[in-house]
Amino acid sequence: MKKQKTASDKLQKDGHYPYQAPIDAYGNGGFRFAQMSHRGSLLCLPDGMFAWDVDNVTDIDENTLAPVLKNHREIDVLLVGLGTDIVLFDPKIRQILRDHNIIVDAVGTGGAVRTYNILLAENRAVAAALISVHL
Repeated sequence: MKKQKTASDKLQKDGHYPYQAPIDAYGNGGFRFAQMSHRGSLLCLPDGMFAWDVDNVTDIDENTLAPVLKNHREIDVLLVGLGTDIVLFDPKIRQILRDHNIIVDAVGTGGAVRTYNILLAENRAVAAALISVHL
């Protein structure tokens, strides 16, 4: 008998979970949400949770944020989790997001996760771009 594929299988294979979900935990290089675990950085968008190929803030550019820009009509606020080090978020990238009417708040990953969960619970048009941390 063939095993039925689950959303967790899809995230592992395709790097995508098809629903936006609150984050239950973070650390050890990944995140837990929707009763599953993901290693690496994460994009939380209105159309789901995606593996994000970013290891540090210098990897963030227009290409790595393309999924956010594609969904800009459904996003009012983008929370950027910068990892454990708070650094200046690139003003050029911030302006690109502003040009798409997206407000950006770049903070440590922990603060971004907590704020994302609150805004998501309030049914706000929120997205998060979270760099994984090792705590």
